Amino acid sequence: MKPYLSVIVCVYNERENIRPLVDKIRKDLDGIDYELIYVDDGSTDGTVGELKEVMFDRLRIVELRKNYGQSAALAAGIDEARGTYLATLDGDLQNDPVDIPMMLAMAEKEEWDLVAGIRANRQDGMILRKIPSKIANAIIRQSTGIHIKDYGCTLKVFKSDVAKDMGLYGELHRFIPVLASLEGARITQVDVHHHPRIHGVSKYGIGRTFRVISDLLLMVFFRRYLQKPMHLFGTSGVIAFGVGALINLYLLGLKLMGQDIWGKPLLILGVLLVIGGIQFITIGIIVEIMMRTYYESQNKTVYKVRRIIQSGSDRSHG
Repeated sequence: MKPYLSVIVCVYNERENIRPLVDKIRKDLDGIDYELIYVDDGSTDGTVGELKEVMFDRLRIVELRKNYGQSAALAAGIDEARGTYLATLDGDLQNDPVDIPMMLAMAEKEEWDLVAGIRANRQDGMILRKIPSKIANAIIRQSTGIHIKDYGCTLKVFKSDVAKDMGLYGELHRFIPVLASLEGARITQVDVHHHPRIHGVSKYGIGRTFRVISDLLLMVFFRRYLQKPMHLFGTSGVIAFGVGALINLYLLGLKLMGQDIWGKPLLILGVLLVIGGIQFITIGIIVEIMMRTYYESQNKTVYKVRRIIQSGSDRSHG
């Protein structure tokens, strides 16, 4: 039977945190029709064995063949989930499942598609965790226009259809609010509890900042130009080609007046701009064709209908 809520926990080498978190989930979600999905992302410390030790009727274990990363593990959990609503949280006991019923109630009563948590009193190191996170959050907010205070908080509650349409890969789990926004989701945020890590070690390091920056560029493109890539590449190409053509016409005039223009930096710039402009325009056309293929071959639409309201009915769309 289909549960109302699917709780997804992705873990990698979190054996010592399994039992206390499962016990807390069972206590805090008592009275809610839920399923618990643990995704093991290639653990090597006996995490799966510990999960088998605490197995109960609501728990399902998704064991991945190797360590694919948090986005892929989360995608596996979302694909496996059957609930009307989905909740995600970390498996290190820093997120508190006691917040899930409150967030679920917000999603139900106020019809939010995504309720994102804010670690109001974050229990992490200042130099390596809090400061880089604040900087990253500020950059993401300004670049994407999605004003979520804490992009790094895993604790979130979604409507199932929004979660399953997001398309997670790479390091895109940090950009879930942006991906949800692309699906037309209504998003809110709320303060949640956050606890210091007791067992195990953090899997996050300063090195992942560079991967986040790379994915941010992709998110900016998705947010602004996914359905109109020619507006980015075509406009850039026309400007570059136009400037290059003007430079070359100016140099042609100098040449006709008898001046030697060979080897001038301006000539090199003009030629590069013309070639670059042609390449940008060509890329724009190719990407435009690819996007049309993406939508038309899969019968996708460039819009999402939330619901259709007419006399005597209110029909929601998935």
